[in-house]
Amino acid sequence: MRLLIVGTLGGQLAVASRMAMDRGASVVHADSVETALKTLRSGRGADLIMIDVALNIADLIRRLEQELIHVPVVACGTTTNARAAVEAIRAGAKEYIPLPPDPELIAAVLAAVAEESRDLIVRDDAMARVLRLADQVAASEASILITGESGTGKEVLARHVHRKSNRADKPFIAVNCAAIPEQLLESELFGHEKGAFTGAIARRIGKFEEADGGTLLLDEISEMDLRLQAKLLRAIQERLIDRVGGARPVPVNIRILATSNRTLADEVRKGTFREDLLYRLNVVNLKIPPLRERPADVIALAEHFAEKYAKVNGLKPKAIGAEARRQLMRARWPGNVRELENCMHRAVLVAAGDEIGPDAILTPDGELMGAPERPDLDRTVARAAETAEAVTRALVGRTVADVERDLILSTLDHCFGNRTHAANILGISIRTMRNKLKEYAEEGHAVPPPGQGEARDVA
Repeated sequence: MRLLIVGTLGGQLAVASRMAMDRGASVVHADSVETALKTLRSGRGADLIMIDVALNIADLIRRLEQELIHVPVVACGTTTNARAAVEAIRAGAKEYIPLPPDPELIAAVLAAVAEESRDLIVRDDAMARVLRLADQVAASEASILITGESGTGKEVLARHVHRKSNRADKPFIAVNCAAIPEQLLESELFGHEKGAFTGAIARRIGKFEEADGGTLLLDEISEMDLRLQAKLLRAIQERLIDRVGGARPVPVNIRILATSNRTLADEVRKGTFREDLLYRLNVVNLKIPPLRERPADVIALAEHFAEKYAKVNGLKPKAIGAEARRQLMRARWPGNVRELENCMHRAVLVAAGDEIGPDAILTPDGELMGAPERPDLDRTVARAAETAEAVTRALVGRTVADVERDLILSTLDHCFGNRTHAANILGISIRTMRNKLKEYAEEGHAVPPPGQGEARDVA
């Protein structure tokens, strides 16, 4: 997490800076909008900008858009700056943080920008096998494709690979290909030269150059436009990039990691992803199983998140009760680790007493986790059970011969009189079928006539 703080606000932003660093963020300071832009152009990128609300935020955001620099902006100011706060939001700031800073609010903003926890907790054998393969290939220079459902922790694993690699002391740069508009992504990745387009008033270093010597993560690469995929393929093959508007290629020394929650082979068949690029990226595939297939990880992660968010919110740590544990194990977790993390954050806040009970394991809507999501389906199942019970009751008191006769005649009627088909369905020979039907006809029961093309029964 890289944070760019613009302005001073009498030292109160420095307090926010220290809080951010305490939570693992890398912080760079700039005293003005112009200095901030020079910092971003130079290759020292940022995941978030926090800026003094008294500075010209509208100008900063306008110039970021002109120069195709994609980074969220949060305004900061004293609580008396209500008008300035409103104007900052109108100008395009994502949020307003009142100062002096609140530690919990700073932590929440950083967590929202980072999107995923960077904690790698592994107890289940299924995930342990993936981790062993990751450790085995981390020291190589091979490109790695990390796949899995949304929320399984693909970026967390990518960071782990980087830490275990020979490039661990160099930059790790992540680019979310799904979050950056298509028209901005090329400049974000490859940078641009002065005058390359309207608003490009200076050279801007892209993520490839920013990651030089280290690791570049292309998150959700399946969202990348086909045209840009071709340029990416050349960069990976040749280790050369072309800045937008550039006259000469620029050499880069990076390792590529990529993630996708889609099956890229399917995207190749659809024509939305280049097959040659898939081969370049998929030298090694780390496939993360969904949380529902990692039962041993559920409780370990839940305990970790419970401890983490008790600390973040200044609360006493709370143990997870036995029934709450069973409830967590029963849940399907379609949102995977991210959903579990949010659930445990809620549980820490709403649990009464010293223990997290089942009543604190809630969905975002406040419903108990594990409560039926399809009541109409439950009603259908209940009706089917009632029907089956009624059929069973109807058989009580009847002889086996009567039940057998009704079953044979009903099946024959269903087959439009075709003796061969009915015998096959019932699992009896055609000779047995004919003998039974002759018997029923002699007893006076109505027997369906033979189907088309079949010989008539002989009495």
